[in-house]
Amino acid sequence: MRQYELVERVKSYDPSADEDALNRAYVFAMKMHSAQVRESGEPYFSHPVSVAEILTEYRFDSSVIITALLHDTVEDTPASYADIKELFGEDIARLVRGLTKLSKVQLKSEATKQAENWQKLVLAISEDIRVLVIKLADRLHNMRTLSFCKKPEKRQRIARETMEIYVPLAERIGMQKLKDELEDYAFKELHPEAYESIATRLSFLAEQGKNDVAAVIAHLSEDLKENKIQGEIEGREKRPYSIWRKMQRQNIPFEQIFDIMAFRIIVGTIAECYQTLGAIHTKYPMIPGRYKDYISTPKQNGYKSLHTGVIGPLGRRIEVQIRTREMHEAAEYGIAAHWEYKQGASKEGSQYRWLRNLLDLMQHSSDSNDFLEHTKIALYQDQIFCFSPKGDLMTLPKGATAIDFAYAIHSRIGDSCVGAKINGKMKPLRSVLQNGDQVEILTAKNQTPPAEWERIVVTAKAKASIRRFARAQKKQAYIALARDLFNNAAKEDGIVWSPKDLTPLLSTYRQETPDDLLATIGEGLLPFKDIFRQVYPENKLTLRKAISLFSKKKNPTAGMRHTPIIGIGNDVAFNFGKCCHPVPGDAIVGIVTTGKGITIHTQDCPTLTQLSEEPERWLDISWNPDAMKDKTLPVRIKVTFEDKNNALTEIMNAISQCQVQVSNLNTVSRVGGWSEVYIDVEIKSAEQLDVLLQALRSLKFVSSVYRVKN
Repeated sequence: MRQYELVERVKSYDPSADEDALNRAYVFAMKMHSAQVRESGEPYFSHPVSVAEILTEYRFDSSVIITALLHDTVEDTPASYADIKELFGEDIARLVRGLTKLSKVQLKSEATKQAENWQKLVLAISEDIRVLVIKLADRLHNMRTLSFCKKPEKRQRIARETMEIYVPLAERIGMQKLKDELEDYAFKELHPEAYESIATRLSFLAEQGKNDVAAVIAHLSEDLKENKIQGEIEGREKRPYSIWRKMQRQNIPFEQIFDIMAFRIIVGTIAECYQTLGAIHTKYPMIPGRYKDYISTPKQNGYKSLHTGVIGPLGRRIEVQIRTREMHEAAEYGIAAHWEYKQGASKEGSQYRWLRNLLDLMQHSSDSNDFLEHTKIALYQDQIFCFSPKGDLMTLPKGATAIDFAYAIHSRIGDSCVGAKINGKMKPLRSVLQNGDQVEILTAKNQTPPAEWERIVVTAKAKASIRRFARAQKKQAYIALARDLFNNAAKEDGIVWSPKDLTPLLSTYRQETPDDLLATIGEGLLPFKDIFRQVYPENKLTLRKAISLFSKKKNPTAGMRHTPIIGIGNDVAFNFGKCCHPVPGDAIVGIVTTGKGITIHTQDCPTLTQLSEEPERWLDISWNPDAMKDKTLPVRIKVTFEDKNNALTEIMNAISQCQVQVSNLNTVSRVGGWSEVYIDVEIKSAEQLDVLLQALRSLKFVSSVYRVKN
């Protein structure tokens, strides 16, 4: 697009546009990018001009168009932020800075790079929603020219990122046309064979019934006239991606998709929308399950319309959308159609709630990859509508529970919820909500969210909040564990210990506070021995003695009534070694394991020989009989027996008579009339295991039975 054409187009819908600034931006960008060439061989300047042209289709004001022209200058040319600010003002400079790409940042991996870039983009969007608008247009032009990218893996990555991130973002701000185009380009790259097959089929059907759309429009126009309704009717074929998605969702071939034509009826008022719907349903049979009312319950992005599916004129299955002109403008142009945007008003409307939710997710996520994962969940879920007792509308994804509802109100409500009333009746918190449910959340002051809630909830905000709370609890437990180590070791050596003594080591281990360093030590990510000797290089303490002292605390069972292992603090993460499968009654030892907390081994576990030189990792622990009562743990046994009739049946009967449950059985070998099998059983205690082994050894056809510890 030439300079005068761009300016004239902007002036056509925005007479107050700054014509001089538009001209200067066009010339400045052309000069800055003059030496650059795109992979397609075109001058690089064609890219910012194309981005600006896309945005004029949505009738954005001159500030957005100017920023589009300049959006790559700070990163890719000698131009600086100060240059942009001086020539075009602070507002434009701030937008350009928000859009400056992050490709020059060197990160650990491509996935981490994508997550970091996404996190920064969300921050930029939160400052000014126009950043997202320009970013989407930038991505659309890149997708239009994606075929010129020579590396297939890069094209796949860009297409996948477009589908996972930019498509749902475009939907969130109502830019439907742009979203549709992004989807089709990404679909074409990710599934080229499916795209070509559907596109070819659509082309064939269009040629076969090229007059069908016009004929259906003519029939619908007559129907409106009969009911004295004035309206405009548009018709089109559905897009390849929307057809493919329906094929995948319903698991049907293309031939079974009949409603490939969609029609839009635009009328004057909301009342006429429902009047038109009545006329359509009176004349044509409705397809069950296809009616949706987005006028009374708009989508999260503010989209309003009536949708229905009918067996329409010519006996064809068609989709019909009915809306007012105002609704149509909002659906087509999204954010550009909102008067709030044109007046530069606050972004606190309901259509921006998703953005505030993303910022909330960012605060609750442990790192950028965690945030990216939660964001994909948040952006991709269909919606249901629920109400608070006061009638406030809450939009949630399908499958959401009462816990999700609580977290949607506020993180504090979610953390402290203990019950829920759904439509006036007490229901479990895990109850899945339905459209139109009225939900009241009951809370308690001392309630904390159980970790297992993370497996129940479906909203990203709830998952992130529960995970954050669990991390905080684990961190405090690790801090307490490390403090005990330091307290006992320092006491033995006559040292007055304080967490402040760790301050000189913070920069060395890249920790912000002494508690952060203690948590890392308690989790086993840093060796206590090394840290203690760095803090107190003159100490004479024998570490084996320190470990022993640590484990022999006063009242070791205090506060441990619900903890299976005595000698490990409440909430400290631990697991049972899969190499030896300890059960109550076995002599055990705890090993501080990197990234896993503490691993419980039997004292005769072969694995321990590899750890003999690391005594600082050993903890003296024991079973808590009260906590383990009626609980079972897995044990593997190996049985060698003569493979005669019913031998295995008798073995299973013997196990059953010992009141032991079998969880798995695997045949190792069958040679020369003998069989070897592994049997996984659930055992309550070492005594029960001994009884079981003895019962199996008493069988005449059994050659050997032993517990597997490797």
